[in-house]
Amino acid sequence: MSEDLRYPLGKFPGSLGQTHEQRRASIAVIAALPENLRSAVNGLSDQQVDTPYRDGGWTVRQVVHHIADSHINAYVRSRRALTEDWPTVNAYDENLWANLPDARTLPIVVSLHLLEALHRRWVALFESLSEEQWQRGYVHSENGRQKLAEVVQLYAWHSRHHVAHVTELRKRMAW
Repeated sequence: MSEDLRYPLGKFPGSLGQTHEQRRASIAVIAALPENLRSAVNGLSDQQVDTPYRDGGWTVRQVVHHIADSHINAYVRSRRALTEDWPTVNAYDENLWANLPDARTLPIVVSLHLLEALHRRWVALFESLSEEQWQRGYVHSENGRQKLAEVVQLYAWHSRHHVAHVTELRKRMAW
């Protein structure tokens, strides 16, 4: 584990060429995110859910809602990449989204349910792609061209990254 509480697994190492088996492993991580996240937050009280995972960081509640926000955006971007010719997609201010009233107050179960359905769709989409389709992508307003073959790696990391925020907090707090 990383010493930097912002990156308990380290920063995203960047996209690598993947074998079919490695791509399947990335999809499996994305498929497992809803259950892994549910397990990570299981039994937490409202007070614990409203605890920041680090000084100056988001609360567990905000992290859970952020994952839903981020993965909804990524799912829509993935679909656009498959139906449009390298569409331009815009970044959004994650901190502003995390500080909207719903992300600060809504029960986490709402986003946990959303992630179950969303990931079922997203995984089914990824599992259906041909090699040619994995090479399609979009132009991100901040990160440039991103192929779906890279996106699946990024969101597998993102899934593990935020679950680790919660599990590492639980270890430090001895809940």
